[in-house]
Amino acid sequence: MSMDKIVSGFFFILAMTLNFGFFIGDITVIEQHSAFELFAAIIINIIATILKLGDKTQLGAVLLATSLVADIQLIASATVWAFAEYVLGGLNVESTTAIVSLSGGALLANVVSVILFVGDTIKSKR
Repeated sequence: MSMDKIVSGFFFILAMTLNFGFFIGDITVIEQHSAFELFAAIIINIIATILKLGDKTQLGAVLLATSLVADIQLIASATVWAFAEYVLGGLNVESTTAIVSLSGGALLANVVSVILFVGDTIKSKR
């Protein structure tokens, strides 16, 4: 059992589940989406991205790409939230929908990353 694979898998799956926790709920009701959970998802996604930097394989490049997509979308989601809150004077349905939709795109990237990671793990055992 490789400790590196355990730690990597832990952060990949934690990033996905935190993102899912933020995403789930009514897309137009911001009270159902925690800012703290979005912040945690961003931090854990960045840690997962850092863990993917050392892999020089083709799969490692794809995993890094999916992680970068998730990072960009989550950061964009937080940016939209901050802009709507502090520049526009508060959240409305349009900005809430954009925030949650961006996190949904990041969730999809995280799901792809976890599927590839699990597939690689299964393949390497044979």
